[in-house]
Amino acid sequence: MTDSKFRCFTWWDFAGCLLAVCLLAGPLQAQPISTPQGDVVPRDVREITDRGLQFLLKTQTDSGAWSDGYTGPGTTGLGLMAFLASGEDPNFGLYSQPIRKAIRSIIRTQNGSTGYMGDSMYQHGFATLALAEAYGAVDETDLWETGQPRRGKERSIGEALELAVRCAVTSQAKNPHSAWRYSPGARDADTSVSGAVLMGLLAARNAGIEVPDKSIDSAIKYFSSMTGSSGAVGYSGGLGGFGQSIARSSIACLVYSIAKRKDLKQYEASKKYVVTNMKEQSHYEEYARYYQAQALFQADLDAWEKWNRSTVRQLKASQNDDGSFSGQFGKPTATSLNLLSLALNYRFLPIYER
Repeated sequence: MTDSKFRCFTWWDFAGCLLAVCLLAGPLQAQPISTPQGDVVPRDVREITDRGLQFLLKTQTDSGAWSDGYTGPGTTGLGLMAFLASGEDPNFGLYSQPIRKAIRSIIRTQNGSTGYMGDSMYQHGFATLALAEAYGAVDETDLWETGQPRRGKERSIGEALELAVRCAVTSQAKNPHSAWRYSPGARDADTSVSGAVLMGLLAARNAGIEVPDKSIDSAIKYFSSMTGSSGAVGYSGGLGGFGQSIARSSIACLVYSIAKRKDLKQYEASKKYVVTNMKEQSHYEEYARYYQAQALFQADLDAWEKWNRSTVRQLKASQNDDGSFSGQFGKPTATSLNLLSLALNYRFLPIYER
């Protein structure tokens, strides 16, 4: 690991040099590993992250998942992304084996015919996002048992990701709103589930997986229809009943940003809402924090820095002695979401690039 105050020449720097050589040699099959940017990571962020990752390391099951609270490939994906975001070498570092265990766990849950992962499109969306972030960063040479023929579910990250994208696109095509709800065959939609799935598709596209433009455009059209002039975002069924909107407005602001649709008036409205209402409380605290971090970072760096300083103090005070965070979704999920809300201090995950 790097020192808490200074970044030494790490494997990430080496990876950047290696990437330049590879680009001269020819095109890559997957996304390049992101290199660190910005200022030195604050000491408190490093300490919170290290303690949280140690908790995730100790509580990961032999299968590669986590079992306290919400479980499934999406939950496993959040833990996987927390490890990937830490800056440790995913192939030789402290978390190389937990990373591989998590990837294997996600892939083994996938239906080989439909590509569906988990028991809801929430789980499917977060699992897709995690696979996309791992694709190109993780050396798959030792992902499965070496020297043995691969069995049915022992597909590569790229193969699993392509299947996952196909599932999401097929589900969307059947949906009257061109979006997503809890099940792949749902006839209604909501902005929360749709945000999880759309971020998975956008990450997959960024990683080099083919995602139809129509799918992205249709999903953005759905979000536009759910975004009011104030920047508040409806949950399901239209613009009524905004209620607490900080999580949904953050999701909308983020997907507009990552889809490169900052030209939309709905983006400007959601941006204003997110920046103006940074202190709004949500019933789903860790979930909202996870999306707020990314939305603010994409929309307004000054606002993100202010929010980040406050969040670091809050998480430092609330972290449990074992490194975990308590939350309504269970400690592993709460811990992963909170660590990912701080991960923009590192900026290693490709999806976090501005």
